[in-house]
Amino acid sequence: MEETISFEDLGLDESTLAAVERKGFETPSPIQILAIPRLLEGDANVIAKARTGTGKTAAFGLPLVQTIRQKEAYVQALVLTPTRELALQVCKEIDSFTTDHFPRLAAVYGGQSMGEQIRTLKKGVEIVVGTPGRVQDHLERGTLDLSKIKYFILDEADEMLDMGFIDDIEHIFSTANPDSRILLFSATMPLPILKIAARFMGEYEIVEEEAPAEAPVLTEQKYLVIRENDKLEALVRIIDISPDFYGLVFTQTKVDADMLTRRLDERGYEVAALHGDISQQQREKILYRFRSRKTRILVATDVAARGIDIEGLTHVINYSLPFDSSTYIHRIGRTGRAGAYGEAITFVRPDERRKLEHLKSAVRKNVKGSLTEMQVPTVEKVLSVKRDRLFDTMKASLLHSVPDLSDVSDGTYPANTGVGNGLQPVCPDGISTASGEENIFARMAAELCGDRPAETVLASVLEVVYGRQLDASRYGEITPVERNLGDGQIRLYVQLGRRDGYYPRELAAFFSRLLRIPPRQVDRIDTADTFSLVSLPATAAKEALEKSKRDKSLPHMHIDVKADGSGENRRGGRFRGERNRFSGHRNESNRRLFDSVEERNKHGRDSSRRRFAGDTESFRKAVSGGASAYKRKLPR
Repeated sequence: MEETISFEDLGLDESTLAAVERKGFETPSPIQILAIPRLLEGDANVIAKARTGTGKTAAFGLPLVQTIRQKEAYVQALVLTPTRELALQVCKEIDSFTTDHFPRLAAVYGGQSMGEQIRTLKKGVEIVVGTPGRVQDHLERGTLDLSKIKYFILDEADEMLDMGFIDDIEHIFSTANPDSRILLFSATMPLPILKIAARFMGEYEIVEEEAPAEAPVLTEQKYLVIRENDKLEALVRIIDISPDFYGLVFTQTKVDADMLTRRLDERGYEVAALHGDISQQQREKILYRFRSRKTRILVATDVAARGIDIEGLTHVINYSLPFDSSTYIHRIGRTGRAGAYGEAITFVRPDERRKLEHLKSAVRKNVKGSLTEMQVPTVEKVLSVKRDRLFDTMKASLLHSVPDLSDVSDGTYPANTGVGNGLQPVCPDGISTASGEENIFARMAAELCGDRPAETVLASVLEVVYGRQLDASRYGEITPVERNLGDGQIRLYVQLGRRDGYYPRELAAFFSRLLRIPPRQVDRIDTADTFSLVSLPATAAKEALEKSKRDKSLPHMHIDVKADGSGENRRGGRFRGERNRFSGHRNESNRRLFDSVEERNKHGRDSSRRRFAGDTESFRKAVSGGASAYKRKLPR
């Protein structure tokens, strides 16, 4: 009999084991068995290859909280993650392992107030969890010092490389304590990761969890590209075309969950919402009804859905694209269980296509299967399926209750029924049930039939009962989405850059105000120090060019001649001699560039912009010498 390894066998002390017990962990995962002893003993650098969702956070988090238990005047461990959501998740998970006041943790990521993060760091923390961009921002400001850290951890390293953070990671490595232990967790081992290891890690061990036996793919993964306003209509069609739909619909926020639930309820669906504002008592009632299938649609947020384990789900719908791949994997894992097939469908807005590509890559690495595109079912197809399903259900009920109609399936009928031959049916009074009581339905049928053919009466009855369900006007129109990202777009060079305080968010707002278009239409924003590249709808781009020519107070713009037909920069292209570190970054990963308002004001962005609007001569000189030259010539 094979002996089971316990957490006690891994070298964890009593305090850490108490945290493990409190978390409800029973036996360590393979990657925890491989990593925890190595991190608690010796000083070797480690590369751990493990799939998402295998307990990697505990694999490095438990050793950290066991070895860092005293207040120190410096940061002792840095954990880099690819996204802000993962940074928060990792920080909370490590914090849940602590049993005393130390270690103290801080999460640093874009989108949160820089001032608040600085105050937290000044108070003193032992472990910092953050995204590469924001960590680099703190290093440049001098608010984070890595010169004495003992542990340097990269979580989801391959995802960070896919998102274009290689330059940031190398810069952060160059500022960190060269004697720190480096722990690198990755689902795959691409060449760039091995190059980082060769450059910064010196000698290292590679540990890899044993690959599980191949299991058949029971969850079919699909996505459809849909505009935000058309999501509800697409969801309704998917529900109606699916036999016995029984599924979870995930939204990002509780407000979205409540709104979607209300709109589905108004259209006659048995639906309930589950989110953080739902009381425990109400939550139990909702889950009871859902488990008993009295409610077939449950709209939930990720937080509220934790711990839900319900067998037999036919669908998981990602009404909003998940923040990261681990969230996606956890969501879709709720269907396709116990040998039953399930379907996971993800709604993707047109401006989220790049994020989708990142998700596809992560799925290929971590899940057996792949994401395939689907189209929204047409109204005609939905109604056809519903008609067939209603008719099949009706025939089954008739065959069960009226044995004389046993030949209905092949189109023949007993001679005395009058069904199908245009004759008046035999509807005698006094037909009795098995108990001898009068069959009231037979008498009602006779009254309804009168002198009219049975088919005519039956058709009218079916229309009254099922007409609303099979009414095409129940469904709305869905606007087709252009399939190619670059369709109808023009790539523009704009002489506004990071030195002028313009980052992706500011550029989107600038063109939104200038052209009166939604910020989401300002696409694929790449920023450099002195200029930026943006993609706009063709009409809007032409309008921007005309305004730039007429109004000298606006920055110079021209069509980017280096862009190919799809609007993407050619591989290997350079921005006026400056390497485009951010080409290929997704907009969400560029959030690291967003600075706090007070810091941008500190550098004079807002005041520069005001002077810029009224100083045509200075702007003319700036155009000839670049945006940075204009900034230098401005009077202080």
